[in-house]
Amino acid sequence: MDMSAIAALVPVIPVLTIERQADAVPLARALVRGGLRVIEITLRTGVALEALRAIANEVPDAVVGAGTVLNARQLNEAQKAGARFAVSPGCTPGLATAATASGLPFLPGVQTVSEAMVLAERGLTLLKFFPADTAGGLSWLKAVAAPLPGLRFCPTGGIGADSAPAYLALANVACIGGSWVAPRDALATQDWLQIERLAAAAATLKHP
Repeated sequence: MDMSAIAALVPVIPVLTIERQADAVPLARALVRGGLRVIEITLRTGVALEALRAIANEVPDAVVGAGTVLNARQLNEAQKAGARFAVSPGCTPGLATAATASGLPFLPGVQTVSEAMVLAERGLTLLKFFPADTAGGLSWLKAVAAPLPGLRFCPTGGIGADSAPAYLALANVACIGGSWVAPRDALATQDWLQIERLAAAAATLKHP
């Protein structure tokens, strides 16, 4: 399954920063029950890789990937832990080369047209637009649709339930990334039912 096929599974990819490994499996199960099978675990905490490994092993219906991948070492570690895809906030030539060599579906981040063109030359046509809210948001995506007709984007950063439909209404948006489906307070209290409900609401968002 390539990155475009993975993105097509859900309108919203939950972007999760897990602080307690014990939360990983019940969190993933709640999201899957709500209809969001594709899950991104950011490599921002000391337990991130173990959390990813636990989800890969114990939640077979989840398509779990690693986010905030910054270099080839992290990419390799994530793949060994069971990641089905990798996401980066930006991209370097070394990381792009390592991702291609690994065979792991890869969603690299861009902020500019030039960055998007460089990655398109490498055959990467689905890109993460990050941070979406401060880098131009809907206006940027509308502006690049005509000059970059072969590219699609997964905008991430500052998107919430209120703004998500406007992003998904754009033809060059494949899906969006968001953390609102797993809010900090719900994670702190292990309110899996609330997370399942938020995921279910997000899962109903589709292209018009």
